[in-house]
Amino acid sequence: MKFYTRLPQSLKPYYNKELQNYAEAYAIGHLQIAWQHLERAHIIGQRYPFAHSYVHWKMLQFGFRIKSAKEVFGQIPRLVFGGVKSFVGKVPVGNPGGANVPPLKPFPIAEDLQQLFKNAGIAS
Repeated sequence: MKFYTRLPQSLKPYYNKELQNYAEAYAIGHLQIAWQHLERAHIIGQRYPFAHSYVHWKMLQFGFRIKSAKEVFGQIPRLVFGGVKSFVGKVPVGNPGGANVPPLKPFPIAEDLQQLFKNAGIAS
């Protein structure tokens, strides 16, 4: 069994850019756009426990910001168990990570993200 730990260097720029875009949109109150960047960061980092858990932490904070009990209570188990699932390589690939989707359901990965993984030398 392969254990995953840290985000590969080849993916870091893409992951960090999504988090930067999230922070910028969040700061000016463009919450829907901010959320989309969190979802993209989640898809990029979901195979790696630290990156995966960090995005769920940001999603939990976002849930508090928008006063969404559903998001807050949905993020708590994801925050607790998401990193563990990543560590053992059992993630629902393409899942955007929000409480509005089933936590174990895989989703298709957008073409631009598939290309990003390809550019980074990572199978999506």
